[in-house]
Amino acid sequence: MKIKTWSKTGLLNKVLRRGMVPRYLFLTGFLFILFSSSLRGQSYAGKVISLENKLEIQQVQIIDSLQNIIETTDQNGQFLLKSQGTFTCIKEGYYPKKFNVNAAEMTIVEMEEKPFSLAEVIIKSNHFQSELKYISSSIAVIPFSQIKSNNGVNIAPILNSVPGVYMHNGTLNTNRITIRGIGSRNLFGTSKIRAYYGDIPLTNGSGETTIEDIELEGMARMEVLKGPSSSLYGAGLGGTIQLIPDKGVFNTKAIATAYTFGSFGLQKFWLNANLANKTNSAKITYSNTHSDGYRDNNELDRQTLTLASNHYLNEKNNLNIIANFIDLKAFIPSSLNEEDYINEPTKAAFTWGQSKGFEDYKKFLLGVSWQHQYNENSKQISSIFGSLLDSYEARPFNILEQNTNSIGLRTRFIQQLDLFQKDLQWTVGFEYFNDLNQLKTFENLYQDFPPGTGSVQGEELSDFDEKRYYYNLFLEGKYQLANKWLLDLGLNLNQTSYKIDDNFNDDQNNQSGNYSFDPILSPKIGLNYQLNKTSMLYASVSHGFSPPKLEETLLPDGLINSDIQPETGWNYEIGSRGKFIKGIFNYEIALYYMDIDNLLVARRIGDDQFVGVNAGKTIHKGLEIEINYFLLNKPTIQLSHSNALSIHRYTFDEFQDLDEDYSGNDLTGVPDKTFFSQLHLTTLSGFYTYLNYQFIGEIPLRDDNSIYADSYQLVNLKAGYKINLTAHFKLDAYVGVNNVFNEKYASMLQINAASFGNNAPRYYYPGEPTNYYAGLNLKYTF
Repeated sequence: MKIKTWSKTGLLNKVLRRGMVPRYLFLTGFLFILFSSSLRGQSYAGKVISLENKLEIQQVQIIDSLQNIIETTDQNGQFLLKSQGTFTCIKEGYYPKKFNVNAAEMTIVEMEEKPFSLAEVIIKSNHFQSELKYISSSIAVIPFSQIKSNNGVNIAPILNSVPGVYMHNGTLNTNRITIRGIGSRNLFGTSKIRAYYGDIPLTNGSGETTIEDIELEGMARMEVLKGPSSSLYGAGLGGTIQLIPDKGVFNTKAIATAYTFGSFGLQKFWLNANLANKTNSAKITYSNTHSDGYRDNNELDRQTLTLASNHYLNEKNNLNIIANFIDLKAFIPSSLNEEDYINEPTKAAFTWGQSKGFEDYKKFLLGVSWQHQYNENSKQISSIFGSLLDSYEARPFNILEQNTNSIGLRTRFIQQLDLFQKDLQWTVGFEYFNDLNQLKTFENLYQDFPPGTGSVQGEELSDFDEKRYYYNLFLEGKYQLANKWLLDLGLNLNQTSYKIDDNFNDDQNNQSGNYSFDPILSPKIGLNYQLNKTSMLYASVSHGFSPPKLEETLLPDGLINSDIQPETGWNYEIGSRGKFIKGIFNYEIALYYMDIDNLLVARRIGDDQFVGVNAGKTIHKGLEIEINYFLLNKPTIQLSHSNALSIHRYTFDEFQDLDEDYSGNDLTGVPDKTFFSQLHLTTLSGFYTYLNYQFIGEIPLRDDNSIYADSYQLVNLKAGYKINLTAHFKLDAYVGVNNVFNEKYASMLQINAASFGNNAPRYYYPGEPTNYYAGLNLKYTF
């Protein structure tokens, strides 16, 4: 007997031929079956990152609508879901974040850190971008809320909230930063401390750093590495300040504007736009700041334009772009002698007032960073950056015309693997930086013209081309010795070279020359012990260096001083960070000892002439404590209290300068102690306030310790009210008072000030008396 077989295709054809089912209905059903089959095999990829610094967050639990944990992010912050829908991200130290998956494209989820979540904070200024609880060095995090705690114009009060950091603040454009006493001997500006805006160096080839002209509104966060704790940035002695730009919020389109006005003619306007979709974000910020200044010859005008963007090209490639343009003109009142500081603090130094001294420059910064994920355990981060500076500075003794072009690149390969069944992360990288500084000086003929004329350019006095370049090679590893023990090892190899071409003098007086410092190898070892889930201990030993500035390598006759050596030192540190009393109190404590050899001293030999010499050794000992907690932490009201204390003793261990022996004296230019305390109140109704107190101890003004600047205390207050006018429109109005109790103090000091002729030495930059500001911020979200 013949058995009749039926195929599915044959059956369907027969049904269709007999008209059993309308053709269009069949086609609809058939397509539905195909589509359903494809859905069953489809997955949805995404990544969880930090809202402030855009770094990937690992070990984030993803739960569905039934509160089931369905996925956990890997070490790259990635996840893979099997269905569409609404989900929630949960991780200790972060606010829960809901998100929707409704398309096959990549999903980016941004999680906001809770206040005082020190242990869980992910640090950008680290090779492995680890959580802070796994890092064996002292790193301070300044969140966005702290950046917004003052008038949005002056960065000094923000940095001075960090223990171990002190920023002298003469004017908005005249500053000097010290970290653990390093940088205190630089006479003008900041040196021996590195700074980056994203991946763009704000430190030039001579080691001088300028951060005060970066627009605060364009920053999302700051991180301060104290001491030579990271080979990533060249193992500098003082440390590194990382300014993290605000790259916008994903999947959001918004515009915002604000206007601030205040005492001493302060006016500031800014406008920004957040342009983003699911995988691309960008923030563009324009600002315009004007101030007449507290003192004579103190007017400032600054415009900035900033672009910061973040692009997830696909699951393996991420591109970041940062561009910044600054146009600044600021007059310079300079420092005063003691009599004028006490009796006429608003006046400018006589010669600076007569010449109407000022600086006028345009600066452009550009950086592009690319991160490629080779696989789950390997990635590479590469950056290329450059800057342009066109500067004109009129000083009483001469006029300086300067053009600087720089370019550099940085790349590092990072891998995670198993070694003896324990986790090992390691990285190897390279950084190269090159800049060309073209400078000319001219006579300043202001004395030959009627009073009030100001600076007048005369004949050319000098013409130099300075080429400055360095490279860093670094290798670092982090190994899980045991369940609670982490070992951190690092090496950095640096070589710095200078070359100077004299385009002005003839062969007989020509000052051309070049010099390369011997390669410097800087090791680091750190040990991290996890006490429990919320607290840890660490210990570290690290080596650092700071090469002399090019000007410090020149002798009075203009020749290169081949005997001068970089400052070098070892840092020994123990510390702890975490939480206690059921997680209510967050703390960080560090105890350190650092010895510096080949101390660089700028010996003044004229009004604008200095000679660099290695004059001895300094000892830096200190204790830093931070304690943060909530006095109230309810849905309707939050009141937090932040405290930062630094007690230290910085001394000259050996210091012989000509015939003077200063051994045993206090290090010049840094306070013996600092204390910062802040109350921050926020309410559900929209009212908020910041009340902060700062104490700065005595500061020695001369190497012989014959004169000290008095200690001082400052109280600042800011209060505001936020309200949602509509579902899309938000308003923030605020007022503030700085120096509430009208304390008289010197906000910046000129150490070892010389006296020429019969004039008294000018040590003091007067701090501003009580001053006020108010403003309005409007934001519209589309």
